[in-house]
Amino acid sequence: MRLDMVLDIPCVWSYFAFARLKRAAARFRAAGGELELAFLPYQLNPDATVEGEPKVEVLRRSFGDDTADAIAGITAKAAEEGLVFRHEGAVMSNTFGAHRLIAVASAQGRGEAMVGRLFRAHHSDGLNVADPAVLRRLAAETGVAWRDGGEAELRAELDRVRGLGLRGVPAFLLGGRLLAGAQSEETLFTVLHNAGKTAA
Repeated sequence: MRLDMVLDIPCVWSYFAFARLKRAAARFRAAGGELELAFLPYQLNPDATVEGEPKVEVLRRSFGDDTADAIAGITAKAAEEGLVFRHEGAVMSNTFGAHRLIAVASAQGRGEAMVGRLFRAHHSDGLNVADPAVLRRLAAETGVAWRDGGEAELRAELDRVRGLGLRGVPAFLLGGRLLAGAQSEETLFTVLHNAGKTAA
């Protein structure tokens, strides 16, 4: 059985949903279920630069005087999910290269690990996930052999995913069913469990 997750790396709700999905998938697999996780690309800001800018500045444009409270709130929420957020050091940049690396890693059976490492790089480590040198280092850390190319295929996949009618991320696709938003671990596990029974 295959579940597709649509995500973008700087999206906090994508990270929450990924963490929940990993826990739900572990429970499903522990119960004997066979599950492949695949990751579909979505760019919240395709016009962002490779150099990027401090994430705090981007948030300030959205939240104004409430930026500090917004950061504190989402950091606390992340802690509840078992995640560490350090928005003060984060860089908002173009995620095309990160999505290309996810595709490369997925072809080597390392997509799940690569997605997790990219999320930590952006949200916890203050790394610019558009920087080719950073991406090469993260690939090596995750056991992914670097490959060039694949840009045209990625652009086509971004277009295809946009054609699904999504207006944001995260989202999940399973057996033709679309689930939008950061679903809870229990919801994801129930969906997997029910789909597994149907498949059997």
